Amino acid sequence: MSLRLPSEIVVERFLPTARSMLADELAERDFTQQEIADRLGVTQAAVSKSLGGDGAVEERFRENERMQATMARIADGFAADTMSGYEALAELLELIRAFEDRGPICAVHEEEMPALDGLGCDLCVRGSDDGVLAERDVLRTVRTAVRRVTNTPEIAAHVPKVGTNVATALPEATDATAVAAVPGRVHAVGGRVLVPAQPEFGASQHVAETLLAAMAIDPSVRGALNLATSDALLAAAADRGIDTLRFDADYENRAEHLRKRFREREEIPRLIYHEGAFGIEPVTYLLGADAIEAAALAGDLVAAADGFDGTDGAS
Repeated sequence: MSLRLPSEIVVERFLPTARSMLADELAERDFTQQEIADRLGVTQAAVSKSLGGDGAVEERFRENERMQATMARIADGFAADTMSGYEALAELLELIRAFEDRGPICAVHEEEMPALDGLGCDLCVRGSDDGVLAERDVLRTVRTAVRRVTNTPEIAAHVPKVGTNVATALPEATDATAVAAVPGRVHAVGGRVLVPAQPEFGASQHVAETLLAAMAIDPSVRGALNLATSDALLAAAADRGIDTLRFDADYENRAEHLRKRFREREEIPRLIYHEGAFGIEPVTYLLGADAIEAAALAGDLVAAADGFDGTDGAS
């Protein structure tokens, strides 16, 4: 793996693109090539090459509306003699900071260093304090669990119509913003599980709500995923001696209802389910120490469910 600093992306990709775009803007305002060169701090030959279309540019930067607006604003300031080089530099530095905060520079950096994929460039923006490290560990756990789900073909037949989500909560999480999951959920299409996006915090509602209710009773339960409730899935769980809990889907305050049911049990079952209600699809939630453990349980149960009749019918 190559080690690439975000500053290298700025120097090698952002700066040449910014200079090329600004050269074009100044040329449209009737600056000579030498005047453009003086403004940009490059040679007249470099300006000629850029205006001739031979300059190296990063299209994601050039097509960005904010960057286009910034280059036009700087060019207008130079043309009207109302902006100094110092002020232009301040504009560019502000743009760079914005692009490094989960923006286009972040996207290019992730391509250069795949180990950063899905972290949203938090390394650049937030550093390496304990809280950030915990968030990265949770995101990594969810990504691993999602890979396990996508690599288990049998799961596709058990993904509910509303989709499946895979979640892990931060320690001591109290609301959905501290639970990482997949934005838009994963869905089954043509017998395959498709993942629309990398995990993010605050990306789940029902799975996060269920997980937080469990954590309120047992903080060690920090992972969950949902599947469609079916006779076969429940039979597979019973065959393995897995403790289950049935609850009603249409309680007005489902989170409080679940906490009450969990307190009555004095422990958290690994499988809880409901049989649906008007407009509510029957759904089963699998719980574990993290999303990886929940995904492993899902893989085990759906593989076993194929041995029972009724895999397509919800209880």
